[in-house]
Amino acid sequence: MRWTAKARGAPAANVRRGLDQAVPLPWSLPEGDVVIHEVLADEAVDYERHDEVLDGGVEQARSIGLWLGRNGKTVTVDRLPGSAGYPRPYASTRLFMLTPGQVGRYRANFRFTGCACNPSWYYEDWLVHVSYGQVASDHFVHRQPDREVDHRVHLYGGTVHRRRRHP
Repeated sequence: MRWTAKARGAPAANVRRGLDQAVPLPWSLPEGDVVIHEVLADEAVDYERHDEVLDGGVEQARSIGLWLGRNGKTVTVDRLPGSAGYPRPYASTRLFMLTPGQVGRYRANFRFTGCACNPSWYYEDWLVHVSYGQVASDHFVHRQPDREVDHRVHLYGGTVHRRRRHP
């Protein structure tokens, strides 16, 4: 999900509420080592979802800021450093390791600026699911992940209060 600084207040946040949920995968996906179903709800188009399917090798994961590696029967998923203004980008971060059949979920939010010549900020809230192997089209919507990482921060100052999940 993406929005500008003018949509930071409570009324605009209420419009976005619930849009950061998983959506079903398309029924027909291409065959590939890496298949990405990217969905964007952008303020610029009244949060109408636009989706795109990408497939290919591991370079496809790099195009969305992830690094995938294989170590025996395990896939490692790292977040690559990016161009976020906040939180500050650091070295790549290990998100999780998956074995065949497992699913991981990564949540994060960011404040970006286009370039030094354009001081306007925009914000993104990410919900990323990664599966090691094929899953049913509604898997991410109805099932809990095997691994979960939440790197959301309060982008406007102050602290974030999250409910903790208890086993």
